[in-house]
Amino acid sequence: MSVATLGAVLWVLGGIAWYVIRYPFERRARRTRVVLNRRSPVDMCGLGAAMLGMGLVPAIYVATGFPASADYPAGAFRVVLGAALFFAAVWLFRRTHKELGKNWSITLEIRDKHRLVSGGPYALVRHPMYTSFLMMAMGQALLLANWFVGLAGLAGFALLFFLRVDREERMMLDTFGTEYRTYMDRTKRIIPFVY
Repeated sequence: MSVATLGAVLWVLGGIAWYVIRYPFERRARRTRVVLNRRSPVDMCGLGAAMLGMGLVPAIYVATGFPASADYPAGAFRVVLGAALFFAAVWLFRRTHKELGKNWSITLEIRDKHRLVSGGPYALVRHPMYTSFLMMAMGQALLLANWFVGLAGLAGFALLFFLRVDREERMMLDTFGTEYRTYMDRTKRIIPFVY
């Protein structure tokens, strides 16, 4: 098996793991009443960009090799580093879901009996799920030796993050007020101690 093929296989396995983690939370979320919905076209655009850049574009590349003109030589070190980043991201993704429990939602929603989660990875950053997406996008760029596919993942993440995070924090401030403001004062957004 070539290094490039190994990178593609690892990306597929990471994508399967991502879905296996997410699916039960999606099912459970449908059964928990929403008390505040801030879903908007902007929100859906960010989600669409992330799914395009971190799902559809790399899936097409893995399945077809398109666009081969943007390929570069795959390196073993890059694939190992990419796998480590991607699977650390999947682990963090799982932890964030476990911490959120019934509070989890794919869009900007407050659920019945919603509480402010500040334990586990949320003790270090306010948005560890976005941290996991950033790590996945970086892992994708290293696992799949193609400039276009690598940049697509990073662009998809960036659009999701910058279109949603301010709106999400406003919603949390509206819901939790001073408690969330205090939480903001002691944590960074997605990179511990940095940003």
